[in-house]
Amino acid sequence: MTPLDLAGEWALSDDSGDHICAMHLPTDGITALHAAGLIPDPYWGRNEYDLRWTCERDWTATRDFDLTETEVDLVLSSVDTVVTIRINDWIVLTAENAFREYRVPLAGAARVGRNTISVTFHSVVAAGAAKQAAHPFPLPNSANCPIPNGNFLRKPACDFGWDWNIALAPFGIYGTTRIEDANAPRIDRIMIAQDHSGEGVELQITAHVSGGAGEVAATIAGQTATAPCIGNICTLSLRIPDAQLWWPAGQGDQHLYDLEVTFAKAKATRRIGLRSAELVTATDAAGLGFKFRINGRDVFAKGANWIPADALAGRITPAKTRALLRSAVDANMNMIRVWGGGRYEDTWFYDLCDELGLMVWQDFMFACNLYPSDDAFLAEVRAEVIDNVSRLHHHACIALWCGDNESIGALGWYECSRIDRDRYLVNYDRLNRCIETALKEIDPKANWWPSSPSPGPLNFGDAWHDDGSGDMHFWSVWHEGRDFDHYRDVSPRFCSEFGFQSYPSMRAINRFASPADQNIAAPVLESHQKNTGGNARIAETMFRYFRWPTQFDDFVYLSQVQQGLAIKTAVSHWRSLKPHCMGTLIWQLNDTWPVCSWSSLNDDGEWKLLHHMAQAFYAPINVTAVPHEKKIVLRAMNDAPAPATLQIAAAALAMDGTTRPLDAVEVTVQDRAIDTLQIDADALSDQEMLYFTWTGPGGAKGSDLYARHPYKHYNLLPPKLKMNAEPDGADWLITVDAERLALFVAVEANMPGRFSTNAFTQLPDQPNTLRFTPASSNVQPNFTLRDLHSATHA
Repeated sequence: MTPLDLAGEWALSDDSGDHICAMHLPTDGITALHAAGLIPDPYWGRNEYDLRWTCERDWTATRDFDLTETEVDLVLSSVDTVVTIRINDWIVLTAENAFREYRVPLAGAARVGRNTISVTFHSVVAAGAAKQAAHPFPLPNSANCPIPNGNFLRKPACDFGWDWNIALAPFGIYGTTRIEDANAPRIDRIMIAQDHSGEGVELQITAHVSGGAGEVAATIAGQTATAPCIGNICTLSLRIPDAQLWWPAGQGDQHLYDLEVTFAKAKATRRIGLRSAELVTATDAAGLGFKFRINGRDVFAKGANWIPADALAGRITPAKTRALLRSAVDANMNMIRVWGGGRYEDTWFYDLCDELGLMVWQDFMFACNLYPSDDAFLAEVRAEVIDNVSRLHHHACIALWCGDNESIGALGWYECSRIDRDRYLVNYDRLNRCIETALKEIDPKANWWPSSPSPGPLNFGDAWHDDGSGDMHFWSVWHEGRDFDHYRDVSPRFCSEFGFQSYPSMRAINRFASPADQNIAAPVLESHQKNTGGNARIAETMFRYFRWPTQFDDFVYLSQVQQGLAIKTAVSHWRSLKPHCMGTLIWQLNDTWPVCSWSSLNDDGEWKLLHHMAQAFYAPINVTAVPHEKKIVLRAMNDAPAPATLQIAAAALAMDGTTRPLDAVEVTVQDRAIDTLQIDADALSDQEMLYFTWTGPGGAKGSDLYARHPYKHYNLLPPKLKMNAEPDGADWLITVDAERLALFVAVEANMPGRFSTNAFTQLPDQPNTLRFTPASSNVQPNFTLRDLHSATHA
């Protein structure tokens, strides 16, 4: 039979029968209810709190389908989460893992002709509470989750709320729902291993097959190999002699090959990149190093942490996701970390990362909680790991599998685990070992890291404050309210989380708050700030560095300026430590809904000022100022594959925008950061900043400035900015000039689109031209110009 896709319209009803509507799978129930007009927009105002009842009920989705035979299987994936599935009122599956794939025989339940399938989504609130009550010792979950006990369920942790996410615990089916012939030949799994030790690249392919006998054939790059099956497994190998390698973005091309595997009438394809990837953790004088080596070349990882593209899975689309990932590459990023409190992404997500050259640090889906380690829970975990590693391991982008996010730290966050640490440590280790064992069973050569952050295997130390070994999460600046210079006090080997919050852009705020609610103390604004004390911390930091903004939209703008300055300080300094430090992953790239957070992109993909600044401070060639007590050192770094010769010049910049030359030098930078110019701090007057420029290969140019004092210290002058916008095809060219110095100049549009640059320094009589590409050409945009002086001087 031809496979029968059950995607499309189902009927959804809650257990009371009060709420009935269509549900178009794949989707989630909240999206279906909103589309039907039964609930208001969950992202508007404070609607979230009035909609939590949805996760306290059972919901059932049903539809009919026709069969001509009964020897069939039901194939499912991404079923969220505690479900009972019936065919013609016969229970065929009970499941409780949103991360697994299922193949369910329907013989005995299915019939020729009309059939009915129903999926009951049981309340995760009730299910989690029952499991917590039955557990022999308490397992508290993160305080970030207002909906409790999610740690007992294999469901995205952030669905229960997080310090940047709405808390609705949605339900639904987001993957496959299909009927297949149970006896037809099929390829269940393809395992691919690469050997780069000889000439070319040798591939070993292991196919797990069902429903027949015979040979398996594999074809790639014009090479074909065949081999008979032994049992249900066939292993074959072939060599690609003139292999074109896959490289991360900025290091080379992302060449991909199409692999086709056939067995009888079954065919499966994989798109693969040929590359070697090593996690290098060598002991040195400082501790345990941590870096990625791709095709024999050490690569500095520049990127950000990835959370789900939307809080409601039904709103996630490949187009939206591609735009978010494209933005990462356009900001000179080469790695994203799929964070352990979200979900294993769809296969097409990793296809996109392959195409874009984004290495993926892949967490397993455990975060910030204490989890069970009983046999039933570990059996679910093992099946989940096998499903997802089998599905994803072949992708060139996969650089690392990591056991969890911050679960080692969680051992010290709860009174019960602090008092009885041995029990909880053993409990954690059982889970961690289960994950590692299942991973290595499927992919023995996989790069494995036990937890993030971690000083190393079987080291349960404090990787939030100790910076000598492994990967570090550095949160002292945000959570402890330290100044930005505190980023310079640590020297991580690899910092996989650090961040500073800002408000989303005004267009995003207008999508959830009316003008009357646009005040940081208004309940609506507070409900879109999920981090306790976050608004106060943003305001406190503004007092430290800036004069107070004059209006709410100036406050929003300034929050993004200071977020960018915080992360620029961290990244620029840690890059200047190369090769001691070999990676920085900003928390976080994207948002799940319009919210105040650490993201560099709004929930709709609009670039915040941080993302524009990242495009500069993540540039392959960069120069940064490293302050010392009596001098400022300009340090140059180069992440490109080839050496680069730079011409660097430094000048004193006055508040009227005039410059006074200080020094210049020519240097060649290779694979480590080097000191170039040293400027005496006394060479700058009290009202001058250090301004420096550089040129490099191919006419590449860059510039930056360093302010020795907080910006509120400087007597900024009215810059008298001028802006001219002209259409250029579907785009707009915007030219900005000034009569005096203007800092953090930002152009905003009243419609979605992308600016080529923003948050730039404008010197007098040196016009800057930027391009705006609107998302739609049907509306003429209006532009608003902002700068530090106009935002902070009434």
